[in-house]
Amino acid sequence: MRPATHGIARGAGLLSRIAAWIAGGATLLCLTLVCVSVAARYFAGTPLPVLDRCAGWLVIAIVMLASPEAQRRFEHIGVDVLTGRLTGVARRASHLFGTLSVALIAFLLLQSGLETVAFSRMIGIMTEIEGVPVWWVQALLPVGAFLLMLVALSQAALLILGGEPDHLTDSTAELPRDTLARGE
Repeated sequence: MRPATHGIARGAGLLSRIAAWIAGGATLLCLTLVCVSVAARYFAGTPLPVLDRCAGWLVIAIVMLASPEAQRRFEHIGVDVLTGRLTGVARRASHLFGTLSVALIAFLLLQSGLETVAFSRMIGIMTEIEGVPVWWVQALLPVGAFLLMLVALSQAALLILGGEPDHLTDSTAELPRDTLARGE
């Protein structure tokens, strides 16, 4: 195994964990904004649409910044009934196919996000909030997509070189077959 590959994977993991912490903070801030907005609307009779708009932007941040960490932990959507029963080369091939698929989708998101940001900057689209350009919010798409692609490609490189990415241990492989059959 090449030390550079492990270093890149560790760096990608660190960046994904930092992004996940930021996403966690965005989640708490989003919750706070929604609670304040609801309280203002129903208790004070004064709706604050700016809070609703900001909460929507935070949801974008949450998704785009938490996705790389979900990939790093292999907590993305998978068909566990199938992948949980695979072993050896088939298991490695399944994980490699999955990581390369995620990398491809992340690349497409990155490309699309960069084009969207460039277009919004070019024509100068602004949000409803004074002084906030739309591209500031849209920039979350390429940032999250780049981190997701970096994590997936580093995992794929480890798999190709014979290593195991972090968090690849399959907890269902340790369960008895009758437990799997009962769906526990």
